Amino acid sequence: MTTTTTLHPGRDGAGVVQRTVLPGGLRVVTETMPTVRSVAVGMWVGIGSRDEAPEHMGATHFLEHLLFKGTPTRDAMEISASIEGIGGEINAFTAKEYTCYYARVLDEDLKVAVDVLADVVTSSLVTDDDVESERGVILEEIAMHDDDPSDVVHEQFAAALYGDSPIGRPILGTVESINALGRERIAEYYRRYYEPRRTVVSVAGNIRHEEVVELVARAYERAGALGGPDESELPRTSGPGAETHSRVRVLDRPTEQANLVLGTTGMARTDDRRFALSVLNAALGGGMSSRLFQEIREKRGLAYSAYSYTSAYADTGQFGIYVGCLPSKIDDVLKICRDEVARVVSEGLSADEITRGKGQMRGGLVLGLEDTGSRMSRIGKNELVYDELLSVDDVLARIEAVTPGEIAEVAADVLNRPLTLAVIGPYGDKDFSDAIS
Repeated sequence: MTTTTTLHPGRDGAGVVQRTVLPGGLRVVTETMPTVRSVAVGMWVGIGSRDEAPEHMGATHFLEHLLFKGTPTRDAMEISASIEGIGGEINAFTAKEYTCYYARVLDEDLKVAVDVLADVVTSSLVTDDDVESERGVILEEIAMHDDDPSDVVHEQFAAALYGDSPIGRPILGTVESINALGRERIAEYYRRYYEPRRTVVSVAGNIRHEEVVELVARAYERAGALGGPDESELPRTSGPGAETHSRVRVLDRPTEQANLVLGTTGMARTDDRRFALSVLNAALGGGMSSRLFQEIREKRGLAYSAYSYTSAYADTGQFGIYVGCLPSKIDDVLKICRDEVARVVSEGLSADEITRGKGQMRGGLVLGLEDTGSRMSRIGKNELVYDELLSVDDVLARIEAVTPGEIAEVAADVLNRPLTLAVIGPYGDKDFSDAIS
């Protein structure tokens, strides 16, 4: 059975968001942007590194690579050439709780993008030869990642915060786990999780919803992949590894710069207080006018990069402060971070800081949705992980409605939680335990 729903009526024919559920629970969500000449297509699968058993560690990302290696109708060259030959782009990424395959093309080439992506997602061969050749590529990717301490420190922070659990482990896997993954294990993972009911196809641009649905249905039918239970999988509300810890994790490296993340747990993505936390984050460390940037860089010249951030999952989240500084300055930097966090808890934010924080969020949201790719990502991710689609105006209204009292309550909650610290630098056995006590 096929059902279609209008999620947002749009204005003057633009911004209309519709959803159709096809047999097998496959969801197709579109947003019309009639004034552009491009189309972005994304295929979102509700499986991420958080879902991996220990014997599958790194399999989600490994599989992302393998799906571009070939199908019964296209080899790797034909997959990329089909899109690049019409001036488009094709790629994918793996996250903790989902994987996305996407392409951006001219509106007249919508059919090509849908055909190629559907072929990749439903019909990958996952051959022994492809597994072995791509294993080397992934090991090189891990090595490249490990050479950048500003990336690794965030990974170390997650590992310290969540421990040896799926949500705390690296998305790429490790050298040991990638070398241990065989073709059968990866193929079994593919067969088990890449089902229509777990998949959302999102399309934004100069399109007609009915045409998109027809193209998607036809492509999935050709692959024999349009079947199974008609009910789509509900957004996840929990997952393994949400238990958190307060600890220090130091990776001793002879780097010229120290990299640190000081933080704690944040909020789940459906927590109504997330808007207040986002305003708080913007004011504390979200830009060049934020407290942390002003104190650490502008006033004292202790670092080049200093910011705070939030990330959210189904049932947990992170709040972190990142700084890259000279190794000799780390104690001063950590003290400023602790002092500024304590000052926000005890004194709150000023009216000007709240206004700037809200303005930064509003501008970032609207400016970030000016192209088809960001619109596609918004509706695709929303359909996969949320129960409802908030319009841009709804989100702007939620941001504007945040009160100083709500920010103070969130600060008193989140910023008083036990701290975790990850540090990369030439520190040997230096004791950083005072920084989280």
